[in-house]
Amino acid sequence: MGKHRRSNSNAARNAVAASAVAVGATAAIATPAQAAEVVVPNTNYSVEVAGIENVQGLNNVPGIDQWIPSLANQASPTAYAAVVDAPAVEAQAAPATTTGQAIVDAARTKIGAPYGWGAAGPNAFDCSGLTSWAYSQVGKSIPRTSQAQAAQGTPVAYSDLQPGDIVAFYSGATHVGIYTGNGTVVHALNSNTPLSENSLDYMPFHSAVRF
Repeated sequence: MGKHRRSNSNAARNAVAASAVAVGATAAIATPAQAAEVVVPNTNYSVEVAGIENVQGLNNVPGIDQWIPSLANQASPTAYAAVVDAPAVEAQAAPATTTGQAIVDAARTKIGAPYGWGAAGPNAFDCSGLTSWAYSQVGKSIPRTSQAQAAQGTPVAYSDLQPGDIVAFYSGATHVGIYTGNGTVVHALNSNTPLSENSLDYMPFHSAVRF
């Protein structure tokens, strides 16, 4: 068996056995192993037990280092690998503003501005003056009149409208506005109405184009 510091080895053995049962530690020592000192807390009893440090999971038992001082520096290592290997959470980049949306945003900054026949901003607008001004804010040059805009852009079906498209209204495409993508258009209607945003169905649809 082991060496004893005190003569009362039976008491030490009994205390150690009781502690092993309490923590549920079991082990089968197949071959001789180096002995470790087992101490009964708050007493002067201790005994060296061969192979006890090899008991699987023993160092995870709360307070075990009070019984087996040599385990004090052998706590289970933190599973840093699990943190390192965890899939990285990619930062979600804000969606890039499309050119069409930039045109809509520019037009919306002028909501409430007065209508002015032949005016193309920056403080007053007629319908095609607003569309040409908004397009110029993203570096695009388009025809100046509503009829020319409706005739020269790439035709777009009503069901395929996208933000920034120019929508023409009334027979002869006598009025234009900028489609917002929300079923509305920003437009300068007439001298009695400041620049506003209204439903696409507010006026008779004629055609739509994209530049």
